[in-house]
Amino acid sequence: MSTSPISYEKAHTVAVVVFDGISPFHLSVPCMVFGDDLARLGVPRYRLLVCAMHTGLIPTMSGFNIDVPYDLSVLAEADTVIVPAWHDPDQRPPQALLDALRMAHARGSRIVGLCLGAFVLAEAGLLDGRVASTHWVWGDDFSRKYPHVKLDKKSLYVDDGDILTSAGTAAAIDCCLHLLRCDHGADIANKIARRMVVAPHRAGGQAQYIEQVMPKDNGSDHLTATLDWAMENLNQPLSLDILANKAAMGRRTFTRRFKLKTGATVSEWLLNHRLASAQRLLETTDKPIDRIAEAAGFGSTVSLRQHFATAFSISPAAYRRQYRRQ
Repeated sequence: MSTSPISYEKAHTVAVVVFDGISPFHLSVPCMVFGDDLARLGVPRYRLLVCAMHTGLIPTMSGFNIDVPYDLSVLAEADTVIVPAWHDPDQRPPQALLDALRMAHARGSRIVGLCLGAFVLAEAGLLDGRVASTHWVWGDDFSRKYPHVKLDKKSLYVDDGDILTSAGTAAAIDCCLHLLRCDHGADIANKIARRMVVAPHRAGGQAQYIEQVMPKDNGSDHLTATLDWAMENLNQPLSLDILANKAAMGRRTFTRRFKLKTGATVSEWLLNHRLASAQRLLETTDKPIDRIAEAAGFGSTVSLRQHFATAFSISPAAYRRQYRRQ
């Protein structure tokens, strides 16, 4: 039997599924985002339920146990069900878990698979015909195993309405903050992000974090040095030709090696870093918007506003106000 429900009335119930060998980090992410800090911000607390196949002690991958108070029956009352990173993509989840997820989804619950949790949702058949994301290391395995799921290998997370999936590890934070943003707005999500000391919204997809095999020659060293130099000189008018010359490479060679190393084009990479620089300056300084546009390399306030609004659906000035409002 499951433990009696805790005494929250009319609260949005979030059930987080625990299993043998779970990563404590992945479990902690939804617990931190949907935890007690919200009450300090004047936001109604979520009813957070940690559940498993059975109650009691569950071993983690880090060598210690956690005491789980609820079993899977609480999924029947959950508004949101979160499955953190599954411990082994080659191991089929228990049938009881798959059935409980199907029933929760059919009842109208919002279902979330963080990192390798997408494998669990796919095994339950919930992702067939949908777009999904998972950790890039297991992307090819996922595609072979679940050919009816359209895998997005670039996004940090995919919001497909009532089902969401995220890429690896830290992308679970991005996904959970997105859920919080959908429920309570950007202001609250940004405040929680600040308390966690993470970016409220990261620019770019997971391609920029994918480990690529680079040729072991002097060109690789020149490329790394060039990228470091570019990040320190974003205020300058950087271009493919300028960067290729800096790396002592031809355009074609530089373009090919740049794509292998970063997973992005030169223009995409520069835009992502310039947007990140603008975010930091908006969050931490009182510089006027035009000075921030210049410092981040956008050249004009109009260019900064256009790119910022496209990336984040908010103006730089509004972003500054939301992020700083306490």
